[in-house]
Amino acid sequence: MTGMHNPPHPGLLFEDYLGEVSLSEAARRLGVTRATLSRIRHGHSGVTADMAVRLGLLLGTSAELWLGMQTAYDLWNEKQKPRPEVLPLAG
Repeated sequence: MTGMHNPPHPGLLFEDYLGEVSLSEAARRLGVTRATLSRIRHGHSGVTADMAVRLGLLLGTSAELWLGMQTAYDLWNEKQKPRPEVLPLAG
């Protein structure tokens, strides 16, 4: 994932995996509310380790796929923010 520009939030790719299954049905199978899943779907909430495991089970993917996408998204966004200069320990 190095050199990637503005990676997508994993929620944006979620619908591709759902196919014809409704968000309500997916939420029911995941054991979460439709509102919770909708927040992830629209990029308003992140994919936690717990949700990554659930998504992996639901969709036949790896939990690492979802957590990796979330981490790439979070890191890219964090790197866009200004921060104070940090001096490395090793000189």
